[in-house]
Amino acid sequence: MRDDITSIPISEVFEPKEGCPVCRLRDMLEERSVTYITGAAMMEPDVRIETNKKGFCRHHYGQMLENSKQLTIALILQSHLAQIVKDGVANVPVGKKAKQHKKDTCFVCEKLERNMEHIVANVCILWEKEKEFRNLYSEQPFICLNHCRDLIAASDKISKKNRKEFQKVTEKLTVDHLVELAGDLKHFCDMFDYRSNGEEEWGNSKDSVERTVHFLTTREVDD
Repeated sequence: MRDDITSIPISEVFEPKEGCPVCRLRDMLEERSVTYITGAAMMEPDVRIETNKKGFCRHHYGQMLENSKQLTIALILQSHLAQIVKDGVANVPVGKKAKQHKKDTCFVCEKLERNMEHIVANVCILWEKEKEFRNLYSEQPFICLNHCRDLIAASDKISKKNRKEFQKVTEKLTVDHLVELAGDLKHFCDMFDYRSNGEEEWGNSKDSVERTVHFLTTREVDD
């Protein structure tokens, strides 16, 4: 994908203060990738060669179907099937033999993973360079578990004198939300206890299961 990731407006993505900002950055990149694959990439032979070989995962096929006309997807699938026939179907996982084959690939997943490494590094660099962004960063409602780990791993981009502060702020955003989720889950479970007699209010616990799955996986339950 010929996309300049430095054009992603990191500060603007952090401004809404809703959910995990790194998840939003990922979603933005993902949307761009899917739009590109079903648009401009159709006319780029080098990209088509790559997508013909790799194909896409279920999640990204789903996004493509939601965002594009079926004819576009049909053309992509047609050339991908032709490539499978050319390479030999023996490499395609089937039934119980699937575990014997290497993990399926996805063009969008691989591009997304590479770009997210740069994006996370840019978040760290921006945090060190701009005081305004530091304040905005610390005001986020939370950083999800996986992206907390990614940010801590990328914090070597920050000077030693500031690194510990960044790690502390990042971990606090994650741990505080984890504690909040644990409390909401407990309340959710308690609501099913016969001793509650339905007298208590659900509060923030009603969607605590879905929110916890999102926190742990970076994805909404229905994604």
